Amino acid sequence: VQLQASGGGLVQPGGSLRLSCAASGSIFSINEMGWYRQAPGKQRELVAVITIGGSTNYADSVKGRFTISRDNAKNTVYLQMNSLKPEDTAVYYCHIDKVETYGDTVWNSWGQGTQVTVSS
Repeated sequence: VQLQASGGGLVQPGGSLRLSCAASGSIFSINEMGWYRQAPGKQRELVAVITIGGSTNYADSVKGRFTISRDNAKNTVYLQMNSLKPEDTAVYYCHIDKVETYGDTVWNSWGQGTQVTVSS
């Protein structure tokens, strides 16, 4: 299973970005999908997760500004980021906790990371 993230970039404070992460492989079903981020000198932290049933959970720092969603038919998770702040600057990683493939179960898959920079 491979995860390909895209959509990062440079944006001014108050701006918006939309991240996408597509999973590929012989996928039957995907359990929980999520986004994490890591700023320079800091530990990786949870941003948002979404279950296979559509339940969501967000870090307090992004509630009301970020929205996570998924398209199960495309095996893709999205992160809509609005009202971006300089403190949102980080490398953003997509994550899947469990993937059922045709013949195997794959745990703890990570994307390659996409840089988000919020600066004027």
